Amino acid sequence: MTKKKPKAPSSTIALNKRARHDYIISDRFEAGLSLNGWEVKSLREGKVQITDTYVILKDGEAFLIGATITPLPTASTHFVTDPTRTRKLLLHRKELDNLTEATQQKGYTCVCTALYWKKHLIKAEISLAKGKKDHDKRDTEKSRDWDRQKQRILRQHNQ
Repeated sequence: MTKKKPKAPSSTIALNKRARHDYIISDRFEAGLSLNGWEVKSLREGKVQITDTYVILKDGEAFLIGATITPLPTASTHFVTDPTRTRKLLLHRKELDNLTEATQQKGYTCVCTALYWKKHLIKAEISLAKGKKDHDKRDTEKSRDWDRQKQRILRQHNQ
């Protein structure tokens, strides 16, 4: 009898699906996060929300704004916690320069699209994004629906 390997838990902590809907995403960067101990414990439990997050570049540094990490009741009894505090992103100088240059161009912004584990570290995937107009959103929705219909038709035809 062979033993089955246990499935590895997903390394993804949180996804920002709204960013993919609202923006055209061009470049992606991996950034480290400067966190407190109680925040890491909450992230292990998946108590994070990054729907309305964005990255601000100031004084040659990057900061994650709008991420809500809900404190665990057991981990945060002995000190004051701020669930929506501004967290520093850890990036290389070249990456920061690229982001700063791109965000100063017309229409580009920087958003957080995912939080995930990489070995024992928590990483944030930040992306350069350009806002979609309403008609662009409708076009992507139409193409997605058409792709689904094509798949259904092919499945029915192959049976």
